[in-house]
Amino acid sequence: ERGPVVLADPDPRWPAQFEREAEKIRGALGATALAVEHVGSTSVPGLTAKPIIDIALVVPDSADEAAYMPALEAAGYVLRIRSPQWEEHRMLKGSDPEVNLHVFSPGSAEVERMTRFRERLRADAADRERYAAEKRALAAREWEYVQDYADAKADLVEDILTRA
Repeated sequence: ERGPVVLADPDPRWPAQFEREAEKIRGALGATALAVEHVGSTSVPGLTAKPIIDIALVVPDSADEAAYMPALEAAGYVLRIRSPQWEEHRMLKGSDPEVNLHVFSPGSAEVERMTRFRERLRADAADRERYAAEKRALAAREWEYVQDYADAKADLVEDILTRA
């Protein structure tokens, strides 16, 4: 994904947008949706964010795409990334609102990491502001790929996680 990193002011609609997407995902998958978590910056009240709802979905086996992909595609999601080497991660995109749907299996270290980071930022105003300031500074720079912006935040994320 190329282009500038555009951060939005905190939007009080983000939690409700997540809830609508979560209902859509649960409706499509039923019991196959073991967990549906709002993660990323839009899950932290008061935090500036790219206006994209990040969702972590846990299914029994994320490598078994036949068990969940057709239902998610029928619900309007489009597979964009398949990373079998990284916890059998799959990422689908949704629109209206824009969604990054991250699919993992039970016991995923990344899901635990994302939810622990979210909880730390929700609970700690100083870490939340440090993270917001870093995001603003990095977003002001030119990036060839949006992933490079995400990677540039990694050291601060790890520092915050050590205290979470």
